[in-house]
Amino acid sequence: MASRRNGTLYLGVTSNLIARVYQHRERLIDGFTKEHGCTDLVWYEPHDDVQEARRRELQLKKWKRAWKLDLIEHANPRWKDLYETLF
Repeated sequence: MASRRNGTLYLGVTSNLIARVYQHRERLIDGFTKEHGCTDLVWYEPHDDVQEARRRELQLKKWKRAWKLDLIEHANPRWKDLYETLF
């Protein structure tokens, strides 16, 4: 999730991406994303195994910001909100 292009980034794991993104978009959950306006889904990576997803999350959270921006830019160069593509 991102607040805007090159803005604040949020990374997390969920078993229901559509529902979780909706919660962030509508600011239904208090916390980091609500405080920083992270409402746009600009990148996601599906995993079949939740433990694998959590390992990847921890790996990405250790990455430098520039690496995360490169990951987003490679997959979504216009930083388009991908929420509508989930349906």
